[in-house]
Amino acid sequence: MSKSLFSWSSGKDASFALFVLLEQGIKPDLLLTTVNKDYGRVSMHGLRNELLQLQSKKIGIPLHPVELPAEVSMELYNHIMYEHLTKLRDLGYDTVFFGDIFLEDLKEFRIRQLKKVGMKAEFPVWKRNTQEMAMEIIDNEIKPLVVTVSAAKLDESYVGREFDRRFLCDLPSDVDWCGENGEFHTFVYDAPFFDSPIDFTIGEKVYKEYGKCSDKDKKQGVSPGKSRWERAFWYVDVLPAEG
Repeated sequence: MSKSLFSWSSGKDASFALFVLLEQGIKPDLLLTTVNKDYGRVSMHGLRNELLQLQSKKIGIPLHPVELPAEVSMELYNHIMYEHLTKLRDLGYDTVFFGDIFLEDLKEFRIRQLKKVGMKAEFPVWKRNTQEMAMEIIDNEIKPLVVTVSAAKLDESYVGREFDRRFLCDLPSDVDWCGENGEFHTFVYDAPFFDSPIDFTIGEKVYKEYGKCSDKDKKQGVSPGKSRWERAFWYVDVLPAEG
């Protein structure tokens, strides 16, 4: 019997895509998330692994973390993902769901990489209007907290805020309401498919800059738009208030 994976980022787009699937009577068998093994945090979002584990527990879907080193080239990333997906394919997994909305090159990259291991990609919220989707997230009581922002687009005042109507109204006009171009990332602490909310406290804000993406890495991955290779970010540390 075939089984499915859900590419779980810990944020709002993945949560809304999962919400859409569950409303259709489709429940993935496993959540797959890339994590930084050196720092114990979700890649990109900077979320502590303890909170990721709590999400999995409250959703009721097991978690499969893919551990990556802090310094990882696109070549190494592709190799590690290939190894994990091959093992999961051999266990009967044949489909991976993603929360991507409109980045064509990223979609094609995912399809291409999965084809190498005999899996298919599905995109439950593909081509949704991001302003409408942002409002659907809020109206369906999915509760995201903004945990990372691109410093090129937003200042530190935006991290640690609730993703709500006020937040959307405060966004600059060139920032996508779902942050689909990498402008911001979120942590969902409650949703209709959680058995209870995650209790947390907000810690310090941290500014980080990263090295320039190499031409080799660009060729190994998706064709990058400028916004997805931003190098400076604001993070807020979120601390679990429960075990």
